[in-house]
Amino acid sequence: MYTDTERCVRAVRSKDARFDGWFFTAVLTTRIYCRPSCPVVPPKAENMTFYPSAAACQQAGFRACKRCRPDTSPGSPQWDARADLVARAMRLIQDGVVDREGVAGLADRLGYSARQIERQLHAELGAGPLALARAQRAQTARVLIETTGLPMADVAFAAGFSSVRTFNETVREVFALTPGELRDRAARETRPPAAPGAITLRLPYRAPLNPSNLFGHLAATAVPGVEEWRDGAYRRTLGLRHGHGTVALAPGPGHIVCRLHLTDPRDLTLAISRCRRLLDLDADPVAVDEQLSADPILAPLVGAAPGRRVPRTVDGAEFAVRAVLGQQVSTAAARTHAARLVTAHGHPVDDPEGGGLTHLFPGPEQLAGLDPDQLALPRSRRTTLTTLVTALADGSLRLDTGTDRERARAQLAALPGFGPWTVDVIAMRALGDPDAFLPTDLGIRRAAAHLGLPATPAALTARAAAWRPWRAYAVQYLWTVDDHPINHLPT
Repeated sequence: MYTDTERCVRAVRSKDARFDGWFFTAVLTTRIYCRPSCPVVPPKAENMTFYPSAAACQQAGFRACKRCRPDTSPGSPQWDARADLVARAMRLIQDGVVDREGVAGLADRLGYSARQIERQLHAELGAGPLALARAQRAQTARVLIETTGLPMADVAFAAGFSSVRTFNETVREVFALTPGELRDRAARETRPPAAPGAITLRLPYRAPLNPSNLFGHLAATAVPGVEEWRDGAYRRTLGLRHGHGTVALAPGPGHIVCRLHLTDPRDLTLAISRCRRLLDLDADPVAVDEQLSADPILAPLVGAAPGRRVPRTVDGAEFAVRAVLGQQVSTAAARTHAARLVTAHGHPVDDPEGGGLTHLFPGPEQLAGLDPDQLALPRSRRTTLTTLVTALADGSLRLDTGTDRERARAQLAALPGFGPWTVDVIAMRALGDPDAFLPTDLGIRRAAAHLGLPATPAALTARAAAWRPWRAYAVQYLWTVDDHPINHLPT
């Protein structure tokens, strides 16, 4: 979009927040870059130029605006919606892969050469993987500076910088303030008191956002010991690269309140990325709802509660295991099966806030040696689960953010016991496919009967072609026809 100068100028002059994250405005006279909704008086059109990423602005010598803080914009929705190389690369960079594994590690994950990835990212985003990762490190550093009392040297290494000198130079270059000035500026702002040891921040999103199905679904399907709804927030444990953590997420006015407890602050970038993915915060609800509303059957559902998101997951392997446990059973039974697995194989943790979080969900490595005879499941389901766990543990099946969705679908469909519903629900929630559809789901079939939609899966799938590429969001609206706890915020 950033190449359409006239459209970008109109968005800046109208301060349209829907375009935050889609592009960035760089002002030639002040050498500052902003988000489209920046509250300052817009510059003259001839003094504006547009870039597709904050990293590209920084590479061109522009500094981040102190008013609108463009680095805190929601991510571009195209990285979630698209499945090509650039989108997969961006999801992995946001997950911190370049900081952890370098460009070579990113290339290995994607199955392309480092040169080809560099070339495609430059062509579309104006910056390569190292520059994009640097911009993300700068934002992580800013969060740590403003929300914690960590010494600056600890902040530097926790944010992924190789030296304090590089950290200081980057912060000054990107924000036109020293790290100390950033902390002093934050201290003067009115902020709610943080819990001891917690990192509290705001996760932005594009309005509207309907929290009912998002938090209602997560709370209704919460696995005891791993997740809970407590004091108006969804809380869960997180297995991270350098340790573990807990997070509390609650809807706020125009943002999601995120409170993190981490055993190692180096995991902050990864934790934020996973929380944003869990809540689908980079979606473009206006574009989604506009297309779905064109269908006269869906229009009343969208109009009654616009802005529904797709509740996703913090870990693709975890969700795949839970999807198998939930095959052909009630939500309560699925939670019971998962809780037993957690108690037997999950790593115990302490809840820093004294709640009910007791374990990490066991990863494929912990589940690889489980005895199928100890599972209170039908024999065929045991085979399905153990085969899945083996494929995840040996790396032949990957369900991370950079996974090729079509390849993963084919691999899942080839496993015993994996029918269309299981494959599509994993594609929707673990792989983030916005077009995944569940025509055989019981809730969807009930909604179809109530709304007069076709009854058979094949006919319903054909009817849903008009909803593409947003069929996963159509599923969220169709589920509202049933009065199920997943559609309501817990009291």
